[in-house]
Amino acid sequence: MIVRAARPEERDAIRELTRAAYAQYAGIMTPSAWDGLRGAIESALSTDTGAEQIVADRGGVLLGSVLLYPPSANAYEGIAQRAQWPEIRALAVAPAARGLGVAKLLVNECMRRAKASGAEAIGLHTSHSMREAIRLYAGFGFVRDPAHDIHVEGAEPIEAYRLALS
Repeated sequence: MIVRAARPEERDAIRELTRAAYAQYAGIMTPSAWDGLRGAIESALSTDTGAEQIVADRGGVLLGSVLLYPPSANAYEGIAQRAQWPEIRALAVAPAARGLGVAKLLVNECMRRAKASGAEAIGLHTSHSMREAIRLYAGFGFVRDPAHDIHVEGAEPIEAYRLALS
Protein backbone atom coordinates (compact mmCIF):
# COMPACT_ATOMS: atom_id res chain seq x y z
CA MET A 1 0.00 0.00 0.00
CA ILE A 2 1.32 3.43 -0.86
CA VAL A 3 0.26 6.85 0.37
CA ARG A 4 0.49 9.63 -2.19
CA ALA A 5 -1.04 12.83 -3.47
CA ALA A 6 -4.35 12.29 -5.22
CA ARG A 7 -4.53 12.80 -8.96
CA PRO A 8 -7.11 15.17 -10.49
CA GLU A 9 -8.77 12.32 -12.39
CA GLU A 10 -9.44 10.52 -9.06
CA ARG A 11 -11.86 13.16 -7.72
CA ASP A 12 -14.99 11.17 -8.54
CA ALA A 13 -13.57 7.96 -7.08
CA ILE A 14 -12.56 9.80 -3.90
CA ARG A 15 -16.02 11.32 -3.60
CA GLU A 16 -17.65 7.86 -3.92
CA LEU A 17 -15.18 6.28 -1.46
CA THR A 18 -15.87 9.05 1.06
CA ARG A 19 -19.64 8.76 0.67
CA ALA A 20 -19.40 5.01 1.29
CA ALA A 21 -17.14 5.51 4.31
CA TYR A 22 -19.48 8.00 5.97
CA ALA A 23 -22.78 6.31 5.05
CA GLN A 24 -22.88 4.46 8.38
CA TYR A 25 -23.57 7.75 10.18
CA ALA A 26 -26.93 8.15 8.42
CA GLY A 27 -28.31 5.54 10.82
CA ILE A 28 -26.45 6.80 13.90
CA MET A 29 -26.90 10.56 13.82
CA THR A 30 -30.13 12.52 13.96
CA PRO A 31 -31.39 13.38 10.47
CA SER A 32 -30.40 17.05 10.82
CA ALA A 33 -26.90 16.17 12.07
CA TRP A 34 -26.44 13.67 9.24
CA ASP A 35 -27.63 16.20 6.65
CA GLY A 36 -25.13 18.72 8.00
CA LEU A 37 -22.25 16.25 7.96
CA ARG A 38 -23.11 15.00 4.48
CA GLY A 39 -23.32 18.56 3.17
CA ALA A 40 -20.01 19.54 4.78
CA ILE A 41 -18.25 16.54 3.25
CA GLU A 42 -19.75 17.15 -0.19
CA SER A 43 -18.71 20.79 -0.01
CA ALA A 44 -15.15 19.95 1.08
CA LEU A 45 -14.75 17.45 -1.74
CA SER A 46 -16.32 19.67 -4.40
CA THR A 47 -14.44 22.91 -3.91
CA ASP A 48 -10.80 23.79 -4.36
CA THR A 49 -9.93 25.03 -0.90
CA GLY A 50 -6.16 24.78 -1.03
CA ALA A 51 -6.10 21.47 0.84
CA GLU A 52 -3.78 18.64 -0.07
CA GLN A 53 -5.76 15.55 -1.02
CA ILE A 54 -3.91 12.41 0.03
CA VAL A 55 -4.87 8.84 -0.83
CA ALA A 56 -3.92 5.32 0.16
CA ASP A 57 -3.57 3.13 -2.93
CA ARG A 58 -3.02 -0.60 -3.23
CA GLY A 59 -2.42 -1.82 -6.74
CA GLY A 60 -4.32 1.07 -8.30
CA VAL A 61 -7.33 0.68 -5.97
CA LEU A 62 -8.06 3.61 -3.65
CA LEU A 63 -8.52 2.39 -0.07
CA GLY A 64 -8.73 5.73 1.70
CA SER A 65 -8.36 9.48 1.43
CA VAL A 66 -7.93 12.56 3.58
CA LEU A 67 -7.72 16.32 3.15
CA LEU A 68 -4.90 18.26 4.83
CA TYR A 69 -5.56 21.98 5.06
CA PRO A 70 -2.74 24.46 5.62
CA PRO A 71 -3.35 27.08 8.33
CA SER A 72 -3.92 29.70 5.63
CA ALA A 73 -6.90 27.79 4.17
CA ASN A 74 -10.48 28.17 5.31
CA ALA A 75 -10.96 24.52 6.28
CA TYR A 76 -14.44 25.02 7.72
CA GLU A 77 -15.81 27.61 5.28
CA GLY A 78 -16.22 30.39 7.80
CA ILE A 79 -18.06 28.43 10.54
CA ALA A 80 -14.95 28.19 12.72
CA GLN A 81 -12.09 30.48 13.55
CA ARG A 82 -9.03 29.91 11.43
CA ALA A 83 -6.54 27.61 13.18
CA GLN A 84 -2.85 28.37 13.47
CA TRP A 85 -1.96 24.81 12.47
CA PRO A 86 -2.77 22.40 9.63
CA GLU A 87 -6.14 20.62 9.84
CA ILE A 88 -7.00 17.03 8.96
CA ARG A 89 -10.46 16.74 7.43
CA ALA A 90 -12.69 14.15 5.74
CA LEU A 91 -10.57 11.12 6.63
CA ALA A 92 -12.27 8.21 4.87
CA VAL A 93 -11.50 4.50 4.55
CA ALA A 94 -13.40 2.28 2.13
CA PRO A 95 -15.62 -0.07 4.18
CA ALA A 96 -13.94 -3.13 2.62
CA ALA A 97 -10.49 -1.82 3.67
CA ARG A 98 -11.25 -1.21 7.35
CA GLY A 99 -8.88 -2.91 9.74
CA LEU A 100 -5.93 -2.76 7.32
CA GLY A 101 -4.28 0.29 8.91
CA VAL A 102 -5.30 2.68 6.14
CA ALA A 103 -6.43 5.44 8.53
CA LYS A 104 -3.20 5.23 10.51
CA LEU A 105 -1.13 5.55 7.33
CA LEU A 106 -3.12 8.59 6.22
CA VAL A 107 -2.88 10.31 9.62
CA ASN A 108 0.86 9.57 9.78
CA GLU A 109 1.28 11.12 6.33
CA CYS A 110 -0.64 14.23 7.42
CA MET A 111 1.58 14.52 10.49
CA ARG A 112 4.72 14.05 8.37
CA ARG A 113 3.64 16.74 5.91
CA ALA A 114 2.66 19.13 8.70
CA LYS A 115 6.05 18.69 10.39
CA ALA A 116 7.83 19.17 7.06
CA SER A 117 5.99 22.47 6.62
CA GLY A 118 7.28 23.65 10.00
CA ALA A 119 3.99 23.28 11.88
CA GLU A 120 4.23 22.84 15.63
CA ALA A 121 0.78 21.23 15.90
CA ILE A 122 -1.93 19.62 13.81
CA GLY A 123 -5.67 19.66 14.44
CA LEU A 124 -8.94 18.07 13.41
CA HIS A 125 -12.63 18.06 14.25
CA THR A 126 -14.96 15.13 14.88
CA SER A 127 -18.16 14.34 16.75
CA HIS A 128 -19.17 11.84 19.41
CA SER A 129 -20.85 9.56 16.83
CA MET A 130 -17.44 8.86 15.32
CA ARG A 131 -16.19 6.64 18.15
CA GLU A 132 -13.66 4.67 16.09
CA ALA A 133 -12.15 7.89 14.80
CA ILE A 134 -11.86 9.32 18.31
CA ARG A 135 -10.04 6.15 19.46
CA LEU A 136 -7.72 6.38 16.47
CA TYR A 137 -6.85 10.01 17.21
CA ALA A 138 -6.38 9.34 20.93
CA GLY A 139 -3.92 6.60 20.01
CA PHE A 140 -1.80 9.21 18.24
CA GLY A 141 -1.96 11.48 21.29
CA PHE A 142 -4.51 14.03 20.04
CA VAL A 143 -6.15 15.86 22.94
CA ARG A 144 -9.39 17.83 23.17
CA ASP A 145 -9.16 21.51 22.31
CA PRO A 146 -12.59 22.87 23.34
CA ALA A 147 -11.62 26.44 22.50
CA HIS A 148 -11.83 25.45 18.82
CA ASP A 149 -15.09 23.46 18.95
CA ILE A 150 -17.70 24.30 16.32
CA HIS A 151 -21.40 24.69 17.09
CA VAL A 152 -23.84 24.52 14.20
CA GLU A 153 -27.58 24.50 14.75
CA GLY A 154 -29.04 21.02 14.25
CA ALA A 155 -25.64 19.32 14.18
CA GLU A 156 -23.86 17.29 16.81
CA PRO A 157 -21.26 19.31 18.70
CA ILE A 158 -18.16 19.30 16.51
CA GLU A 159 -15.24 18.71 18.84
CA ALA A 160 -11.74 20.00 18.16
CA TYR A 161 -8.63 17.94 18.80
CA ARG A 162 -5.00 18.95 18.53
CA LEU A 163 -1.63 17.23 18.63
CA ALA A 164 1.70 18.91 19.35
CA LEU A 165 4.25 17.86 16.73
CA SER A 166 7.41 18.89 18.61
